Amino acid sequence: MKHVDIFTDGACSGNPGPGGWGAILRFNGIEKELSGGERETTNNRMEMTAVITALSALKESCEVTLYSDSKYIIDSVTKGWAEGWRARGWKKADKSPALNADLWEKLLDLLGKHKVTFEWVKGHAGHPENERCDTLAVNESRKFL
Repeated sequence: MKHVDIFTDGACSGNPGPGGWGAILRFNGIEKELSGGERETTNNRMEMTAVITALSALKESCEVTLYSDSKYIIDSVTKGWAEGWRARGWKKADKSPALNADLWEKLLDLLGKHKVTFEWVKGHAGHPENERCDTLAVNESRKFL
């Protein structure tokens, strides 16, 4: 199974507001950058879109180390919260609706296709790939200002 490193970040000017996302995929020393944005969105949706788009770009099942500064994504996956929301029909433990169910559905399906290990990185702390992804995301969000 091929190993790919993926770095992601999302940005939003206002929450909600214009947003962007960025991702870097690295395989065998080759890098590919992806980015995009939306006119009206939230930071969490942009963080999720970065991860979904990056994983969707993989043409076969891969072993992935995914680096993100999003505790929302990492905790929701690694602590089993998102799977629980899906099992309860996109309801949280307190019966309130789970946010971003449309994106969680896509992400959980992708996680079933790849062997993903999540690594949290502190945002805006000088991590080169995280800083690059942030730049990509901010630049995309500015297209909607």
